[in-house]
Amino acid sequence: MKAHFINLFKYDRFANELITETIIKANNPEKPVKLMAHLFAAQQIWLSRCVDFPDAPRTTWPDWQADTFAGIMEANSTRWLDYLEELDSGDFDSIISYKTLKGDSYQNKLGDIFTHVINHGTHHRAQAGQHLIAAGIETLPPTDYIFFVR
Repeated sequence: MKAHFINLFKYDRFANELITETIIKANNPEKPVKLMAHLFAAQQIWLSRCVDFPDAPRTTWPDWQADTFAGIMEANSTRWLDYLEELDSGDFDSIISYKTLKGDSYQNKLGDIFTHVINHGTHHRAQAGQHLIAAGIETLPPTDYIFFVR
């Protein structure tokens, strides 16, 4: 399971880089920039729920600009992969207790949190892609998982 999640987080980085490059080529349309900022902030928030990460944002919709995304992607990817490397096979079923930004308490299995973070990214990259098409981009980069593993 560990190798599976490490691979998914590497894929996530690959796909985020492609969409970010496309956003920059399209002169930073507002909606895709906001969606990707949200995706990156959510990654940090979820990581802070799993490990001590005091610098996590206090909002899921920060006002980050595309020219900051490369550094944010690098930091997010490194932090998630470093965390995953530390885990043992039994850790993926461990229960994580956390509070949402609204203060509501929840508990989820660590493996389910990882799955959510990856699916959340896929969802918002697709939304960003649709807004990029609306902004005039004719062809989106191939961000499907299979393109990563090929």
